[in-house]
Amino acid sequence: MTDHDAARLALEHWRAAAGQSDSLLIDGFHALKHTLRFGGTVRLVLTADPAGLAELATALAPDVAAEVTALAVEVPAAALRELVPRLHPTKVAALAVRPDQEAVLARLRAEHRAAPVVVLDNPRNLGNTGAVVRLAAGVGATGVVTTGDVDPWHPGVVRAGAGLHFATAVAQLAPDRLPAGPRYVLDPEGTDLREVTLPDDALLVFGSERHGVSPALRAGADALLALPMRPQVSSYNLATSVAMTLYHWLAQRR
Repeated sequence: MTDHDAARLALEHWRAAAGQSDSLLIDGFHALKHTLRFGGTVRLVLTADPAGLAELATALAPDVAAEVTALAVEVPAAALRELVPRLHPTKVAALAVRPDQEAVLARLRAEHRAAPVVVLDNPRNLGNTGAVVRLAAGVGATGVVTTGDVDPWHPGVVRAGAGLHFATAVAQLAPDRLPAGPRYVLDPEGTDLREVTLPDDALLVFGSERHGVSPALRAGADALLALPMRPQVSSYNLATSVAMTLYHWLAQRR
């Protein structure tokens, strides 16, 4: 089979697989390496720069470099741009299998969680949501749950999270289906975070910068927590707020 034939078949495979309900766009090398590193199932990898991809994999992800290069099929850059909304600078895109929802929920609802679950109440910004997933994966949080109508597995969120959705548990749930556990809602009227010891099985609930946490979730809080902030500063960025809170939990475990 010629390289041209291989590229044509790969593009046909992509178009067919992309329409499957469990297909997930993995955009860029860093998202691809994390997907493979943390056990994601990858259906297809396309690249417009196989030599550059192999160099990146060897330098930055030697543990999965052989798998990356074995999966990759070279296609023209113009063809790849037609398949993805915004081609990543590393000129690689992949299709993975979205994890089974029931398996994700089982992790989130485990009786003896060893780390908090982050709850984002009706987030609107895809980049911020992805940054929170990346934070949760980095500190070893149990997972990230979103309420509202934004899918936390949206390709824009996965791109911003660098594929680290596969390193934690990520789900979209209605507010009345959240995992059990003591709920700590971040709110300006709460107790200073520095005065509180966060339990490992906590639900840490964050609202949007503009609207905060919904009244229903706020009313169901076991405690309200406030981040230290100088007067006349209106708010922190959502991902920054999550980072401060998770770091507080992490630091108190030492």
